[in-house]
Amino acid sequence: MATSPSLRDLAKALGLSHTTISEALRGTPRVKPETRDRILAAAKAAGYRSNPLAGALMSEMRRARGGTFRGVLAILDLDGPEGRPVSATRYHAELERGVRERADQLGFKGELFALGQRGVSLPRLDTILRSRGIRGLVFLPVDAQPDLTALDWSHYAGVYTDYVIAKPRLHCVCSDHYLAMFTAMERLAALGYRRPGLVISRHQDERLLYRWEAGFTARREHYPDFARIKPLVPVDVTREAFTKWFKETKPDVVLCHRAEVIEWMQECGARVPETHGFCCLNQTMNPRSCAGVDLQPRLLGARAVELLIAQIYHNEYGVPPTASITSIPAVWTDGPTLRAMPPVPTKS
Repeated sequence: MATSPSLRDLAKALGLSHTTISEALRGTPRVKPETRDRILAAAKAAGYRSNPLAGALMSEMRRARGGTFRGVLAILDLDGPEGRPVSATRYHAELERGVRERADQLGFKGELFALGQRGVSLPRLDTILRSRGIRGLVFLPVDAQPDLTALDWSHYAGVYTDYVIAKPRLHCVCSDHYLAMFTAMERLAALGYRRPGLVISRHQDERLLYRWEAGFTARREHYPDFARIKPLVPVDVTREAFTKWFKETKPDVVLCHRAEVIEWMQECGARVPETHGFCCLNQTMNPRSCAGVDLQPRLLGARAVELLIAQIYHNEYGVPPTASITSIPAVWTDGPTLRAMPPVPTKS
């Protein structure tokens, strides 16, 4: 098998300096366009393939003037922290922590780029990332479907840490919301609840392609002892809408992301957990101790890094021909908002 030519081989063949060849391949503006085009054409004809880790190493060493380098992966927060609900901030923080910890274990460093509405544009971000030699991108979830087509994807490998992204279609790592709902419903059945009620905002349901509602409906339909209570899926989950629904449907346990619902239940006369239960669908979002499912955002971030670094090692840059979805199972956690599990009868 023929070996790929080195930068020095290209420099010798073209009669140019090693530095000029390196800068042209990295796309820096210091090289004249006609010279860069000639270098890129010659590199392609010769079968040259860059070493992304070596390139990133040199870039970081130049920037940091030496010091210990472990590779850089960009953690991109497109929405930015401005205006983000505290509940979502907690979830993002755990995701970011998982990315950083696993990156460090694998010899890389995760660096946060918080854009936000007043942050840098994607073309400007593209320039910054390329000048830094950063080629691995981990995207934190955004409230609306993001459009990342303004980035020059020929230079990057990317992973999105949510269910689906269409512009462009990247590999995704996300929680298995459908299985998480089955886990919760089975636990509630074992605890003796028979009238489960789901409360979720319409946007939150839609952005995950209705996976929460689908899991709730499917599990309820196949458990004959569960009452058929219609979920509350309003544009916004308000006290007024919840109170009306709660009094009309009379659930004995409520499944919801927001723990503030417990106070609304109590205002309706419920005593949690004595008369009614509350099951949290994302424990990371609430500071209050609740029974429910832990979607494991830290593990999700770690798995995103593993998938991203595998792409980098294999020189797999650009939009993947077939994007994959890697799902992380939730973990059930007992808590004070549900009744205790009935004791298992002992054999006489």
